[in-house]
Amino acid sequence: MKKLLSLVVASIMIMSLFVGCANTQEQPAPEKPAGNEQPAEEAKTIGLAISTLNNPFFVDLEAGAKAKAQELGATLVTLDSQDDSATEMSNVEDLINQGVDLILINPTDSDAVKSAVEAANKAGIPVITLDRSANGGEVVSHIASDNVAGGKLAGEYIVELLGGKGNVVELEGVPGASAARERGEGFNAAIAESDIEVVAKQTANFDRAEGLTVMENILQAQPEIDAVFAHNDEMALGALEAIKASGREIIVVGFDATDDAKAAVESGKMAATVEQLPKEIGSLGVDTAIKLLNGETVEKSIPVALQLVTKK
Repeated sequence: MKKLLSLVVASIMIMSLFVGCANTQEQPAPEKPAGNEQPAEEAKTIGLAISTLNNPFFVDLEAGAKAKAQELGATLVTLDSQDDSATEMSNVEDLINQGVDLILINPTDSDAVKSAVEAANKAGIPVITLDRSANGGEVVSHIASDNVAGGKLAGEYIVELLGGKGNVVELEGVPGASAARERGEGFNAAIAESDIEVVAKQTANFDRAEGLTVMENILQAQPEIDAVFAHNDEMALGALEAIKASGREIIVVGFDATDDAKAAVESGKMAATVEQLPKEIGSLGVDTAIKLLNGETVEKSIPVALQLVTKK
């Protein structure tokens, strides 16, 4: 019995030792730290403070920015300033509080936007302006069509159509907006050497309804009008409605080449429109933003091509 008991105890001890060794061997080795591996780069967040989304041109601009942001894996936060400088300032402050990496600003007013740009500067957030420039603050890059050249294209075409003489109305954009100032500058330079006279010049704030109302008033005050140059297509289309109601024959040239304007040109209702590429402006804005955030050097001014659209 003693020998048998000793044998059983010995067997149990051997089995315990074996199980212990087996368990030790089955334990996975602890993972080693990643060493030189770097964490994945976080996606960039870009803010877009846009002047208004109640205008097809700026809707296209945002669409171009959205598409490029999606392509590059960035997040785009768009806030509509509703053509109001105070709302624009509030939007920029909101984007700053959200901690975006960069702000794209399409200013409502080139002078008024200065405070918004400076607020972003103070927060250490870089700013890029789109379509309209900022008259103050530190802007890394400005992306826009050459509005002076575009105004000149429109003016030269009107000179050609009128044979160098006649009466013209100029419908101006938002006062203070660089696009309005520059388009007017180019247009007036183009007609300066001709016998064309600007018989009325009034703002309609880039708005179709205002373009209609302003043109109705001008038609009542001016018995002789040969052509209208509007600083954008929305005002041109509004003016076109007023002219149609009056029964008068007046040449209309716009700016932006929105879908409605191009259709009006093709149907012969409008003489021409200067084509910008708003989607390209938005796309270039995001592309430039990502390059800058990745440490690349970007151009201070990036021009976008334009051309005159007439009936085919």
